[in-house]
Amino acid sequence: EINGSAVMSATGKVANGLFRFFQLSAARTAPQLSALPRQQQRHLSLHEYHSVKLLKDAGVNIPRCEVAGTPHEARRAAELIVGNGAVVKAQVLAGGRGKGKFDSGRVGGVKIFNLPQEVEQLAGQMIGSKLITKQTGSHGRICNKVLVCEKLNPEKEYYFAITMDRAYKGPVIMASDQGGMNIEDVAKDNPDAIVKQPIDIMKGLSTEEALKVAKGLNFSPSCQEMASEQMMKLYEVLIDCDATMVEINPMTEDRNGQVYCMDAKITIDDNASYRQTDLFKLRDPSQEDPNEVEASQYNLNYIKLDGSIGCVVNGAGLAMATMDVIKLHDGEPANFLDIGGGADKTQVTKAFEIICSDSNVKVILVNIFGGIIQCDVVAAGIIEAVKEIKTSIPIVVRLQGNNVDDAKALLAASNISKRIVFEDDFGRAAKLAAKLAATGRAAKLAAKLAAIFHTAGWQKL
Repeated sequence: EINGSAVMSATGKVANGLFRFFQLSAARTAPQLSALPRQQQRHLSLHEYHSVKLLKDAGVNIPRCEVAGTPHEARRAAELIVGNGAVVKAQVLAGGRGKGKFDSGRVGGVKIFNLPQEVEQLAGQMIGSKLITKQTGSHGRICNKVLVCEKLNPEKEYYFAITMDRAYKGPVIMASDQGGMNIEDVAKDNPDAIVKQPIDIMKGLSTEEALKVAKGLNFSPSCQEMASEQMMKLYEVLIDCDATMVEINPMTEDRNGQVYCMDAKITIDDNASYRQTDLFKLRDPSQEDPNEVEASQYNLNYIKLDGSIGCVVNGAGLAMATMDVIKLHDGEPANFLDIGGGADKTQVTKAFEIICSDSNVKVILVNIFGGIIQCDVVAAGIIEAVKEIKTSIPIVVRLQGNNVDDAKALLAASNISKRIVFEDDFGRAAKLAAKLAATGRAAKLAAKLAAIFHTAGWQKL
């Protein structure tokens, strides 16, 4: 019997997980498919200090700013920036920095100060601490650097972004005269405040189109020409860097007729990694989940979730379906993990290592369809993983496809066969995994197996 609300919940979870997968999945090319084009959706997010340098190099008007990795460097940066004060920004790849809170107790990842010694003190509270925002979760993200910028006095603030949009089949400008605010809130509360301008990627952004946007945003007449020039330069950054988005929030105008891009967020298409090698050297692994970083090094697509059922699956579609069916049976997946079609024994072993490093995992569900990948390769990886990790977590195995009989024979003949439950039916396999995790039988079985193997000795595996 299928519970309707469970289906909706599972669908929502799957949709969210699929969105995260497309953002976070590492580039992978299976040897068997090397001649075929791959669609890759992961994006490289650059720190603000890298993004503003790209803008500066392109001739975009930005405030004077210096990056600092120590409190002393922050003070020196503030001394170099002579003006009405300094803005200190924590360099963390997350939105909502201004409203965030550091685990050191400091409130706010964006602060304004007047004296260099105040900047030094603030930087000391930021650098080395984790900033917690609505996007980071409770664990937060480490702040390794701060950006010290001159404080300007804008007359008006705007939101401006150029992004690749499927609906427009190319780049589109999205802008608003309500800058400095969360653009999602603006779009929700006042959708008419969003100005959209599609761009013909073969022709580029014309002067006329840029002026149209500047006028639509109600830039002052004296600032419209400069605003349009800045927009055209930002478009060139998007194209030259193979960016999927260039976001400025806020873009400002002052009483002297100057237009500034006060900050910048740039994401780069991973498909361009082969020709944007310098940009991809700027990736900051400290801003990513360590397991996800490690998984990407082995060409595994891994996303940590909050459940207790570890999933090892090949193919994004089957992985999402596996999570969905687990939810239907009132289970909670602990991860999304797609080992892909070209995985070898080493990759399968690493997949198990990553899953078993999650203390929440009580059961592992292996769901493999051997189309490109061979089931016996997966089986060899499972045996090797259990031997190396010495895990006592029960494993529910569902194998179908190429060399499935050989795979089952390998597993049955191994010394880990007592902890493996074979189930050919997809639904029953998921149901069994959910039941083991929910009733506590998994923990009891794990303890029993641990005692058995402690007595027998792991060296016999």
